[in-house]
Amino acid sequence: MDETEIYEYARQLLETHGGRAVAVAAQQASNFEQENDQEQAQIWRRIEAALKLLRGPTQG
Repeated sequence: MDETEIYEYARQLLETHGGRAVAVAAQQASNFEQENDQEQAQIWRRIEAALKLLRGPTQG
């Protein structure tokens, strides 16, 4: 998944889940890590990071 797709997915997640979007992404990453699916976990960590950037510095 390239960066454009990551940010597009992050925007959609933010629209759908609002303030809980980062937590949703983190939970998905954690689930994949527990299943030892590092590729999917990495994608979700990238989405989580993109969400944090989209929310801005004052919101953590």
